Amino acid sequence: MFAPALPQSPEPLLPDYVRADGGVRLRFGKVGARTMRLELAESGGYRARFPTAYDERCEAVLINTAGGMAGGDRAVTRVALDAGAQAIVTTQAAEKIYRSQGSQTRVETRIEVADGAGLTWLPQETILFSGSRLSRSLDVELAADASFIAAETLYFGRTAMGESLSRGFLRDRWRIRRDDKLVFAEDVRLDGAIDVTLGRKAIGQGARAAATVLATGPGQPEKLPEVRALLDGDPAFAAVEAGTGTLDGFLLIRLLSADAHALRRALVMLLGHVIGRALPRTWST
Repeated sequence: MFAPALPQSPEPLLPDYVRADGGVRLRFGKVGARTMRLELAESGGYRARFPTAYDERCEAVLINTAGGMAGGDRAVTRVALDAGAQAIVTTQAAEKIYRSQGSQTRVETRIEVADGAGLTWLPQETILFSGSRLSRSLDVELAADASFIAAETLYFGRTAMGESLSRGFLRDRWRIRRDDKLVFAEDVRLDGAIDVTLGRKAIGQGARAAATVLATGPGQPEKLPEVRALLDGDPAFAAVEAGTGTLDGFLLIRLLSADAHALRRALVMLLGHVIGRALPRTWST
């Protein structure tokens, strides 16, 4: 039903000038009792909008006006919080990674959170189309007493379309440092028949969607018993394989499911407990 990706070529099949290259740079800081955006730079087809906030936090919504990314495209997001600032950054919609003619799609996120500041990084799902080739990285620098919550979700093919990833590539790299010390590092690499790999019992047991939630800051590791009780007892997790634990001051939660919609429902409920507030409005529109 779906055409396989072409073999990766050493030379780009399309010249660089027709590929998208852009991103957003944000800096937040405290102005009186509230957090405000102090710097904003937008390039390519990427934009940021700031809904009205009714508390001390500032909310930013990232928008890809192209509606998705293809092979050879690159997006760079930089977010910095000054001391004491509190912000939440999300996206307008799911990011779509389309079939590639050979080149990789590159998504880079670089985050800095200063003393006493707190960032919630909450992009919506990344959907990998059949034949896509995604290389993604998340690099975070935290001050000694900074707070950080992140959630990233991957959908492996459009299940509603009967699509599977019989051919594709994914490299997902996380590096988190606190006070210049590496405290969390992870690399995921899937290449070739991703659906077959995820079908293996010790890897995904047929999963078509996966999510990682990571939280650090005052009170986050202490939420472990509450989160475990939620994962074990709430009906929303009946179709989701889930596990959680703590690591070097982090609360780490993994979700897997063969049903992408079931995973999203469970993730929304879980994030409400971890964040302690309602999710941004874009998550319900």
